[in-house]
Amino acid sequence: MFVTTAGRTDSELIAQARKAAGDLHVPFIPRFKRSVAEMQKIYSGDCLVVGRQRLDLYKMNHNEPFFFHPNVAMLRIKRLLKGEEDPYIFTAGIETGSSVLDCTLGLGADAIVASFVAGEYGTVEGIEESPLLSYVVKRGLEEWQSGNEIIDHALRRVKVRPSNHLDVLKSCSDANFDVVYFDPMFEKSITESDGLRSLTHFASGHDLSEEIIEEAKRVAGRRVVLKDHFRSRRFTKFDFRVIVRKTSKFHFGYIDV
Repeated sequence: MFVTTAGRTDSELIAQARKAAGDLHVPFIPRFKRSVAEMQKIYSGDCLVVGRQRLDLYKMNHNEPFFFHPNVAMLRIKRLLKGEEDPYIFTAGIETGSSVLDCTLGLGADAIVASFVAGEYGTVEGIEESPLLSYVVKRGLEEWQSGNEIIDHALRRVKVRPSNHLDVLKSCSDANFDVVYFDPMFEKSITESDGLRSLTHFASGHDLSEEIIEEAKRVAGRRVVLKDHFRSRRFTKFDFRVIVRKTSKFHFGYIDV
């Protein structure tokens, strides 16, 4: 793993890239007008490119970078503002003041929407096991400018915890959060967007276990919620009640505690 800058750079961008390298405890390597693919052949590793508008994370031997973008969350929030229903918010029962532990943060879309609904008196924490993903998403949540103050506040309120979700769950007291949420890698791929495809290169592939679900039930004060492929065996395996969505490739399930 190494950090470099975008192709057109200056002293300010180099300073930002050096800071990112220090944060991640990896080398900073000057760009010198080389392509990312060329640099990866030389230095043999994943590459974080620090640009003026965003961070791009390149997996070795893959051309599509992972980068933070709240586009889906913004669309969902705009629908909520119009009075439309959001399937995740409905299933989880999230409302003003709710506390949510998102155990599989990923791009953070669900956490952002939960933060918008929970508001300034709510709490939303997102766990991401991959230190690279958590760094990129944390920076995105802190710095993204959507042009909408309400959405920007929702982004800023999401707290990112780079850790394993079982470890975090074990550290929590009983009924510590109203909702504990899981959106694991689907058993059957429906990664149709570039963002999801690039996410899979870095995301943890760990599956859910009985221990994880039992800890989640202990930590949740109201509900444990699972988003998964409509054919997933996890719903039955862990006794989730499923809300069938006939026009969608994924469903939501819940356990009332």
